[in-house]
Amino acid sequence: MKNNAGSSFNKNIAILGGGNIGQALASGFVGSGKYKSSQIYITRRQYKLLAGYKKRGYDVSGDNIKAVESCKTIIIAVQPGQLVNLIKSIREHIKPGKHIVMSAVTGVEIESIKNYFESKVPVVRIMPNTAVAIGESMTCIAADGNRNSKVLEHTQSILDNLGETVIIKEEQMTSATALCACGVAFFLRSIRAASQGGIQIGFAAEDALKMAAQTARGAASLLQRPSIHPESEIDKVTTPKGCTIAGLNRMEFAGFSSAMIQGYVTAAEIADSLFKQNNNCNE
Repeated sequence: MKNNAGSSFNKNIAILGGGNIGQALASGFVGSGKYKSSQIYITRRQYKLLAGYKKRGYDVSGDNIKAVESCKTIIIAVQPGQLVNLIKSIREHIKPGKHIVMSAVTGVEIESIKNYFESKVPVVRIMPNTAVAIGESMTCIAADGNRNSKVLEHTQSILDNLGETVIIKEEQMTSATALCACGVAFFLRSIRAASQGGIQIGFAAEDALKMAAQTARGAASLLQRPSIHPESEIDKVTTPKGCTIAGLNRMEFAGFSSAMIQGYVTAAEIADSLFKQNNNCNE
């Protein structure tokens, strides 16, 4: 592994946990054009599964310590049940004046992470979604009560390369997990359902999916404009006794909005309990 120093060292990012979100982050950083693949370190116990990234020039390893020692920014992207053992394995190599830790681990508070590190290393919680891979994530960022503006600025400047970011209160992070991270799957399922409807009314599967996906993209883009509410756009395509309002009402009668809301609430409840279940709150 290369021994980087100076400004090049400061730009290096270690992603500890090369699963789906870790890989998406790695792809997004390089895809943004702000980082070279050689500046991104990805670790995973079964690091051979990252062979494709290694071929593209990423520094791939099963050694978390080497990755930590080569980078300033440490992103932890493991499952909640793996967090404690990971921190114990690297904490002697984490230096408060040298490192910034970003945790993408669901349901674990900053105070708990700092306690496991047994140091005053700056810790920020982040919640991206898999659209970071293409620079289209909605990433939420939270610090603890003692907000360090420089740490938040550093975090946001990095993650702004991967889509949109918003700084929220830490107590909102579980809700952000449901709305933004789980939400990607919910919208994908909605698009899939739309494409299936398209097939039933006469389109080939490939065409139906393309049409549904682009329609969803257009709808989302309409809401990116200032002061636009979904209902105002819906009103533009619903006419008296028309087909749009008939379709909308049929979906509402079947519980469309209610089911979506219940899905988000359930996801938030589970997200809040994942770390507690895995660690019994006694670590």
